Amino acid sequence: MSRNIFSSVLTNKCPRCREGKLFVSNNAYDFSNITKMNDKCPVCGQPTEIEVGFYVGTGYVSYGLTVAYFVSSFVAWKVLIGMTFDLDDNRILYWLFSSIAIVILIQPLLMRLSRAIWIAMFVSYNKNWKNEPLAYNERMDEKMKEH
Repeated sequence: MSRNIFSSVLTNKCPRCREGKLFVSNNAYDFSNITKMNDKCPVCGQPTEIEVGFYVGTGYVSYGLTVAYFVSSFVAWKVLIGMTFDLDDNRILYWLFSSIAIVILIQPLLMRLSRAIWIAMFVSYNKNWKNEPLAYNERMDEKMKEH
């Protein structure tokens, strides 16, 4: 079964084969393994760390996801509850504090999602991954991993 890019990212699957698990643990709230990833995809062998410091850029993705969450929750709150910007109206504070609490609670999910999005941006899907071997990557060389 071939998944589309969105379902493979949301389920933390390898972007090359869209079948193998990216993370060691399926539970995002297993705090000892939140960001611990398999070295290679268990199905197709795609390395998950393409280069040293590869996942540094996920901070930008996580930031974008958080901003998108705050904007969408504000719009939803404004439409459903309604807010005015008066000094007597504290509803904006209720939105702010509840949104901050929710972001803190879903942070492990956002961290994993940002990693899945980041690797999917650099590793493309190959529908013939079973018949086509991986192109050589210096990270696949055990001697280069030590340096």
